[in-house]
Amino acid sequence: MDYLHVIQDSIDQIEEGLREDIRVEQLASRAGFSTYHYYRIFEAYAGMPVMEYVRRRRMAHAAYTMRYTPRILDVALAFGFESHSSFTKAFRRCMGSPPERYRLRAPAAPPRRIVLEDLARYIPIGGIIMEPRIVARPSAWIAGLSIRTTSMDSQNHREIPDFWMKCMQDGSMEKLHALPGIVSHNEFGVCVNPDMDTGAFDYVIGVEVADPDAVPEGFYLYEMTGCTYAVFTTPPAEPDVFADTIQGTWKFLYADWFPRSGYEFAEGYPDFELYDEKSGRETGQQCEIWIPVVKKA
Repeated sequence: MDYLHVIQDSIDQIEEGLREDIRVEQLASRAGFSTYHYYRIFEAYAGMPVMEYVRRRRMAHAAYTMRYTPRILDVALAFGFESHSSFTKAFRRCMGSPPERYRLRAPAAPPRRIVLEDLARYIPIGGIIMEPRIVARPSAWIAGLSIRTTSMDSQNHREIPDFWMKCMQDGSMEKLHALPGIVSHNEFGVCVNPDMDTGAFDYVIGVEVADPDAVPEGFYLYEMTGCTYAVFTTPPAEPDVFADTIQGTWKFLYADWFPRSGYEFAEGYPDFELYDEKSGRETGQQCEIWIPVVKKA
């Protein structure tokens, strides 16, 4: 049996039935599996449990639907919620803000149908790259450790992982996390000060700090101006392929997502990777990729 095509059939069925009642038992029966076996196979291919996938796709479509539907309650009812409050709770948990606020920066294009064979070009180990959240992030100060690298001949793909390893082994990360006034111990990987002619840029491993004046000499300081971001979460990956999954997600968002998204890169703002507790797991590691965006004119 070709499991990929079986799960693709489930994904298509889910997409067609997002406004209806979807049950794992029905999907498993159509696939010809026991419920438990189907649950495990789906998670292996999608990188998340089946009902989590259903919830995220509903929220992605609801976010777009809000662009042309005046009442939030009508969107809630259309996607199977019994009340405005239950929809708001689920939407906030998934998208990071209440629907009324999110509507102001709702996606400019409808969510694209997910095709596993297409995604395999970017993430060969499996896993689905979901539609991004659109987030307004305020200005922040980042203090960190830096190297100057270049994208020429993919040199950055070699030097940045080596830089992370060096910082974790030589005590630099401990010093970074001991800085005064740290807002969060989430780690940023930020590309700044690009040279368009040579492809060179500064890569900073940093943390957010409340007061840049309190940061001692020897650390890189960068003011990250507030902007609207498209936020992607990489598919879960084992530690030995985590870096490859991150690179595959970058390739996907530039080669596949941007051309159909209705957005373009916001000039003058940095893109970055955010590493929180999900990146420190023993298995199923993930990080977030934040891309500054503006809607196309």
